[in-house]
Amino acid sequence: MNQLSEVVLTGDFVTLHPLEAEHTSALRLAVLDGELWKIWYAKVPSPDEMESYVARAISESQRGNLAFAVTSNATGKVVGTTRFYNVEPTHRRGMLGYTWYSKSVQGTKINTECKYLLLRHFFEQHSANAVEFRTHFFNQPSRRAIEKLGAKQDGVLRSHEVMKDGSIRDTVVYSILSNEWAAVRNGLCSRLSA
Repeated sequence: MNQLSEVVLTGDFVTLHPLEAEHTSALRLAVLDGELWKIWYAKVPSPDEMESYVARAISESQRGNLAFAVTSNATGKVVGTTRFYNVEPTHRRGMLGYTWYSKSVQGTKINTECKYLLLRHFFEQHSANAVEFRTHFFNQPSRRAIEKLGAKQDGVLRSHEVMKDGSIRDTVVYSILSNEWAAVRNGLCSRLSA
């Protein structure tokens, strides 16, 4: 597997552009829709933190951990962000995460198509063995969304992280394996065409 390089991924509902500093203002507006940073179990930046959040993501992108601005094709507005991270070309695996969307697009086809485009790219263009997802044990909306993708729960990393507020996070780990991709792809395509 070769190292990931910047790419634009386009679907019917969303377009994923490599994250750039110019996306900062749009992401500040997007995060205000639902005040997502106030959800205690989520790792979502506040508007004041957005500039450093984007700068760190761009810095990581230079090492093959690609970050994207998620744009709604219907409105042309940036509605969130997502990224590949902890990509291990030698082992042909990586993680998908740091995903958040404006409240107004949650529960729409935005996340389904976003994940479809990212998974298709990783499995079909880079011959990945596995894609991993991680989320807070108490983040039930995130857990349901990951499970709806077709990911299987691998386990729970107990007392895994210290959150900004000092609470201890148990992290739920999910994955999709290469031999599961065809079924996952069919399920995602079915949901997108419904």
